[in-house]
Amino acid sequence: MQPGMNSKDMSIIRMNCELYDQIVQYAKEHLPEESCGLIAGAIEGDSKTIKKVYFLENVDHAEDHFTLDPKEQLMAVKDMRANGYKPIGNWHSHPSSPSRPSVEDIKLAYDKDASYMILSFLTAAPVFHSFHIENGAYEKEDLRVFNEEYYF
Repeated sequence: MQPGMNSKDMSIIRMNCELYDQIVQYAKEHLPEESCGLIAGAIEGDSKTIKKVYFLENVDHAEDHFTLDPKEQLMAVKDMRANGYKPIGNWHSHPSSPSRPSVEDIKLAYDKDASYMILSFLTAAPVFHSFHIENGAYEKEDLRVFNEEYYF
């Protein structure tokens, strides 16, 4: 967290429930490995809206860490540019640990402007949170999953 910054300074991130459901389905299909990908969309002032989720191969095929496929990552960035999307961050799953950054997640969080989203399967119902990670510390972001009937 930057000095002088607090939770109320953090932006709101909105995600349509259909995109959330796609992440859950993809991650379930790849259990027990961690799944991963990128998140892109629109950034307007202090609000971010996720418009597209990219599903990338975890080239490590590991249950406790992930590495994005570099070729797929480049293709996703090209697609973002072609569609006018801004990179918002990345997502990955934790098959058997909580929805919070691990020591490795914090160590590998190089982009202070990115949101780091984690989907946990530790409990019966998946738990999905977004985090701001900077200087070895993390803070939960305001991630809101909505549908056409419920938008906040």
